[in-house]
Amino acid sequence: MKKLLLCITSFSFLACTGQTGSEIFLFDMKIKDGKVTLSNSKNITHHKGYDNQPFFHPAKPVIYYSSFNDSGRSDIKYFDHKRNKTVYLTQTNEREYSPTVTPDGNYISCIIQRDNGAQDLGKYPVNGGEPEVLINDLVIGYHSWVDKNKLLLFVLGDSNRHTLHYYDLATRKDTIIATNIGRSLHKIPGQNAMSFVQKISDTTAMITRIDIITGKISPVIPALKGLDHLAWLNNNTIMMSDGAALFFYRIEIDNTWQPVSIESDMSMLKGMTRLAVNKANSKLTVVVSE
Repeated sequence: MKKLLLCITSFSFLACTGQTGSEIFLFDMKIKDGKVTLSNSKNITHHKGYDNQPFFHPAKPVIYYSSFNDSGRSDIKYFDHKRNKTVYLTQTNEREYSPTVTPDGNYISCIIQRDNGAQDLGKYPVNGGEPEVLINDLVIGYHSWVDKNKLLLFVLGDSNRHTLHYYDLATRKDTIIATNIGRSLHKIPGQNAMSFVQKISDTTAMITRIDIITGKISPVIPALKGLDHLAWLNNNTIMMSDGAALFFYRIEIDNTWQPVSIESDMSMLKGMTRLAVNKANSKLTVVVSE
């Protein structure tokens, strides 16, 4: 019965997300003199329905994302921002979410949602091909790579009390390290550390750091009220949105969230949620309500 409940919960979790129309905007980003400035906004999806979960390839001018097709199933597409071209990576009978480039750069790992409610972790070759299933015994919502064999996993639980797992693919060792977490799992640039969002109440959460070497877990800064989507910049800076505006916080420098300057039309930036930054910190994607 518990397994069935988890399956029903997991299906609702992503299916409900998929029912909300969204677009992805791409910006040029400049970080200088303690300011973050965005310019040259561009809608890179222009597609009715769900377009979400952007992820930059670390070495290519490519943004992967999940997009609903006409039959209501999500595939992975990618947008080449140099060639201004969109391509399908997957067109399957399953539903693929949360595309993420693997540490070796050769695959796109993702959540594969089955019709029976299972949510496996798999990976597709970046040039297309059949998937390889990596984990099929957990109901996974989100993931982030620690190294080539280890991951942080957001695993769905009862009553929205989702758990954070540290998973070793080589040994299949699965360790729960936190409960009641948010959806943002990230590698912190320039550090042997990862981050997650620890929920304290319905409106309060703490951005939290995990030292990869020692396993020590420590608080970083409070998240914006009631939110858990964020992006790390290279200079120990975090960016978040409150839904209506964008903010950044320089760790150990700022004592409050600072506004991001946007030199573009702000009218399209409504209901902002997910953010993604390229490795050079010169591009930013923002998911907005349709």
